[in-house]
Amino acid sequence: MREDDVVADPVDARLADRLAFRLAELRAERGWSLEELAERSGVSRSTLSRAERAETSPTAAVLNRLCAVYGRTMSRLLSEVETEPALLVRAAEQPVWEDRPAGFVRRSVSPPHAGLRGELVEGRLAAGADIAYDRPPVPGLEQHVWLLEGALEITAQDVEHHLAAGDCLRMRVWGPTRFRCPGPGGARYALAVVLP
Repeated sequence: MREDDVVADPVDARLADRLAFRLAELRAERGWSLEELAERSGVSRSTLSRAERAETSPTAAVLNRLCAVYGRTMSRLLSEVETEPALLVRAAEQPVWEDRPAGFVRRSVSPPHAGLRGELVEGRLAAGADIAYDRPPVPGLEQHVWLLEGALEITAQDVEHHLAAGDCLRMRVWGPTRFRCPGPGGARYALAVVLP
């Protein structure tokens, strides 16, 4: 069986449908056309249209741009497509979002909640994965990156940080950031995100 032949997990398919609906809903709440959102986000109108119709899953970079426009973290946006935030989230119930072409998997370990400012995320990057974000989803976002396995290079405010397993980088994100896994194996990290 080829990778393209794999049937999508029904839970992932439902999450993708709800995410598409929420993206369309956020745009409608602001009264923006697709053209206006494309201008604000720097994402093409066709990509936005396909994402809102669940014809494609947005990449990490596209989702980050949309989160920035809507003033949300990625975890908060993903939590908005869930029914109600729970106090305890079992490992099997934690939302997982994947950007296969980029080699990135993101698990929302602790669900964000409107009354709380912090959240915990697990990230996995395949060897050679290189993800650049042109802006933070929320300016001044506090992030703590604790590398659990592998090696990771993070660039923030034009400074490159080389992390080995066990290292932790704390930063406030004001501008572009880049996460790169130099290999030879993949990288797994915990990301604590705190809203300003």
